[in-house]
Amino acid sequence: MKTLTVALSSAALLLLAGCADDSGAEKTASTVPPAQAPGQLVSSTPLDPALSVPDASKALSISYLATNGVTGSGLVQVTGEVLYPDGPAPAGGWPVVAWAHGTVGIADQCAPSRNPHSARDKEYLDAWLKRGFAVVATDYQGLGGEGPHPYLNARAEAYSVLDSVRAALSGLPDLRNTVMIVGQSQGGGAAFAAAAYAPLYAPKLDIRGTVATGIPYITPQIAKTLFASGRKEGRHKGDGQGDSSWVIAYMLLMGAGQASIDPTFDPKLAYTPKAMNAFHAASTECLAPLHDIIKADGLTQKNAFTPALPKVLAPVIRAMAYPTLKLSAPLFVGTGTADTDVAPLSQLALVKDACAAGTLVQAHLYKGKDHSETVLASLPASAAFTDAVMNGRPVTPDCTPRPQ
Repeated sequence: MKTLTVALSSAALLLLAGCADDSGAEKTASTVPPAQAPGQLVSSTPLDPALSVPDASKALSISYLATNGVTGSGLVQVTGEVLYPDGPAPAGGWPVVAWAHGTVGIADQCAPSRNPHSARDKEYLDAWLKRGFAVVATDYQGLGGEGPHPYLNARAEAYSVLDSVRAALSGLPDLRNTVMIVGQSQGGGAAFAAAAYAPLYAPKLDIRGTVATGIPYITPQIAKTLFASGRKEGRHKGDGQGDSSWVIAYMLLMGAGQASIDPTFDPKLAYTPKAMNAFHAASTECLAPLHDIIKADGLTQKNAFTPALPKVLAPVIRAMAYPTLKLSAPLFVGTGTADTDVAPLSQLALVKDACAAGTLVQAHLYKGKDHSETVLASLPASAAFTDAVMNGRPVTPDCTPRPQ
């Protein structure tokens, strides 16, 4: 993987210092390129209106530098977008929602900033714009930017989220360092990870709270239970497809993502010959086309995965771990009782464990709502939560939610 240098070497600095013009005039500080650092904005250009959302008055495509979350050092260039609310900015600028998106695939073509938002996400992001927030949305490391995308890698996602906000605050106008971190599904995990890494990695960000729906949480025991029990066959509301096929897609993306950063990864140990076509497609196709291939190939969890799958994917599971469950700001968790993409029991286990660790958690359980439906169902409660944390009012904790 290509990485960018964290800082200019001493030799390069000497070279710059010696680069005077013919008159011998000394170079001023303003003409010397700044040292590269995480959270540095590289570029911003107008976003194609077709890729924006209805209530955004201005939309920008951005690229910025983030710490490589796979290696923990060095820089990668990451892409994303920034959406501004309508009307004049308030004094001090718009507060920021750092939006972390759900699974789209691992190929560059799948990057959200390169594609129109879904109808659901347009409605959801518009709601945050109407609340008076600017939206800073990362594509994540390796999606549209430099290098491969390490799917579900918590540190890489966290750095991408936090550095997108730092880049926007330092390089774009009319934004205020008052931040909500918000995410769904893969993005729910990214949002939690960003909040967990922030105190040490980006301590100057004023993060008021985190809102996560469909949040993944995998411990060794949960992984063992999920792999052993499999998933029920059912219906994925909105497209009429069996739920198991979506789970298969996620498992294939986990393997394809690991293969992109680990040359020793052997897919034949984890996936059957019948699944090889879909496994290779996972590196080039976005989520919806990959799902279609899985359905066309007649894949099920029984005929797609080998018994060694848990062992082979163990590095991916480890990379999903959060560095701490004790967040410094309140956490809102929205879970649908009919979620068959991310098991409700694992989401509620995170609520229980985060509460035990000392995080102020307000959990909500939405009766009959699936993975996607929970996003919009959570809007009224998250509005009250956000209003409280943004205005310094106490948040009522709830670690044992009842279905609403």
